[in-house]
Parts: sequence; structure tokens; C-alpha cells
Amino acid sequence: MPGGRLTDQDRRRIAAGLAEGLGFAEIARQLDRPTSTVSREVARNGGAADYRSDQARTSTWRRARRRKPTVDPVAPSTDQHGRDPREMAEFTEQFVALMVQSGLPRMAARVLAALVTTDSGTLTAAELVRLLVVSPASVSKSVAYLEGLELVRREREGPRARERYLIDDDVWLQTWMTSARTNLMLAETAQRGVEVFDPATPAGARLDHMARFFAKLGEDMTGGGLTPSIVRDVLTVLAALVHAGPLAVDALAHALGWPEDRVVNALRDAEKHPDLAGPVAVSRTENGDCAAVAAPDRLTAAQRDALSAAPRAPRNHA
Repeated sequence: MPGGRLTDQDRRRIAAGLAEGLGFAEIARQLDRPTSTVSREVARNGGAADYRSDQARTSTWRRARRRKPTVDPVAPSTDQHGRDPREMAEFTEQFVALMVQSGLPRMAARVLAALVTTDSGTLTAAELVRLLVVSPASVSKSVAYLEGLELVRREREGPRARERYLIDDDVWLQTWMTSARTNLMLAETAQRGVEVFDPATPAGARLDHMARFFAKLGEDMTGGGLTPSIVRDVLTVLAALVHAGPLAVDALAHALGWPEDRVVNALRDAEKHPDLAGPVAVSRTENGDCAAVAAPDRLTAAQRDALSAAPRAPRNHA
């Protein structure tokens, strides 16, 4: 991004390059920036001998705050809600920078920020292209990336309607619960490793420490309501229902080789923590049997209707 602003990571790389004795041109090549950008950055912030990335970031922010923006006398200073567009733009840039620091690609961070700061919470591809002044391919790639993280989803209002991208209001809760579930599954896997490698050995002790660490982290994230054993039982029961179809509790317990109360507890925990179950939820049939169904918030009404009408592929029988 030769014409873009320097990021915190860019400044850290500049400081590292100066510490290694690299020249401005070499540092600029590594950053894919003009040499003049690097030289001005260093000159404004203490020179090559005294350049520090954190101090440069603070100084840049202060200069931006002091700089008086050019005001268009025709354009309103606030929007219809009384908000200052300049302040909103500044916040959006800070949001993007934070997302980049957390690991998101910059383009994906910009798309996410646009959706978060749009009152409707939804934009079309064409609207994102105009708003961000980027190519349709960049938007498409970024949306696909964010979909993979379950931060953004697509929606069509009708068979010929334009595709819209949106963020659900509970997306952050879903992300939090996904992280908690991952930590608990890591704890469970590490605990199995303890049994395999023997806790008395260095490898076993290391795995035991890992198991206890991730178990505590997962429990803290869920308020102490989940443990690795609960996660394991919930996922096992759901997998069994997906495999076998609707079953009575006693039949499910018999098939799994569990006491009935363990199955009952796992079903209760699946209903209590729907985010733990992911795209699947527990449902009760008319006769009281348990079944695994698609979670109600995963598919729109139009998608459900279309899937119900979709032709079924022939089953292959071995």
C-alpha cells in the first residue's frame, strides 16, 4: 500500500531496520513504501539515532489532533443524528488499526469496520466498493475471509435481490463462545495426552499444565458454566443424534453406553449453551424423542424454504 498511512507494525519494522543499520531505501523496499515516506517518518520523529516506534505513533496522533482540517462551508458539520463525520472517520480508522493489530488483514478490517459503523449494519458489495474505493474483487475476498471467521454473513431478500452482507447483533457473543469452546476442546485434547504420555514424565507434565491452563481459560470465558467434560458430552450426544436421527433418551443412553442422567445432562447443557453446539441444536419431536436440527438462527426463512424444495441427491448404498 504505497500511498497508505504507516501502521504501528510499519513503525516497528522501521525501528528494527534502523537498529540493524539498514538504510532508508532498504527499509522502504521491505515495507513496499516510497523511500521518501520512510525518510520523512524518521526525520519527524527524532532521526535515525533516536527513532522509537511507540513515540512516533504518539507524535503522529498528536500532530493529527492539532492539525486544523479544511472545512467545506457548504457541507454540514454534523449528520442528521448530530454526529461529527470527522470524529466518526477518526474512530473508524482507530477501529481498523486495532483489528489489524489483532491479526485481521487490513482490507478485511476495513470491510468489518464499514459494517460495524453503518447504522443499518448491512451493505451490498456495490456499496462497499463505493464506500471504501476498492475493487469488487477486494470486497469479495474480504467478505469470504470474514465469513470464515463467522463475523459476517450473506442474505438475499428474494430470488433476484442483490446479495447483502450483514453483522448480527450477537456476533461478538458467538465469537466469544467459539473461542471458549476452542479452549475447552484444547483442554480436553491435552488431558487425553496426559493419559497417553503419563503425567509423571516431562511430556505428560507439560500436557497436564496445558490442560489445566486451557480448562481454566475456557471456564473463565463462560462464567464457569462449562468444563471440558461438558463440552465433550454435548458434542458426543449431538453427533449421535445427527448420525442416528431422533431417539428416545433411554435408547440414546443405551447406544452410547451411558447412564440416562448423563444423557439428560448433556441435552440440557446443549439447550442451555446453544453457541456451544454451533450450527446444530437439540429439538424435541411430538412423541418426546430428541433430534438434532439446524440451529434456528443459522438459516433464513427463504433459505429453509429453498432447501426444503431442493432436489435430493440419490443415496449410495454399499
